Amino acid sequence: MLTLWLLVPLAAAADVPRSTIAAITGALFIINKVLLLLVIAVMGKAGFQELKQKVFGYVSGLVPSAEQEVSVTRHRIGLVMFCLPLLCSFLEPYIDAFAPGFRPNSWALQLLGDVLLIGSFFVLGGNFWEKLRALFIRTARVNTAADAV
Repeated sequence: MLTLWLLVPLAAAADVPRSTIAAITGALFIINKVLLLLVIAVMGKAGFQELKQKVFGYVSGLVPSAEQEVSVTRHRIGLVMFCLPLLCSFLEPYIDAFAPGFRPNSWALQLLGDVLLIGSFFVLGGNFWEKLRALFIRTARVNTAADAV
């Protein structure tokens, strides 16, 4: 399946019409889901869970621990790493509207922003993951030190 996904950039490099590239992408997405269901059917749920654990098990070691407290300096650096790419991407259309050609249109800078944003989660630690996750839980409440007293 991974080799089939290489058809998309190859089609783009070969100047294939955009509608055809979109059709290829959609077909690959559907084929990917059908193949996943077939793999689960053949292996069984237990076999698929074991395969998934072996393939993605190493990622769980990269997730920061929620018990580990980060220092003030590390927290500040992480917040800058988190906010800077978001602020730049938010201001990008306005900069282009007011000063066309001022902003460099470099994929490397955009990739750097993405890497900074993802890296900020690891710099900020596990508590930040929990805070970010709580943003999407409607019933989540904040417990501050003043509430505990």
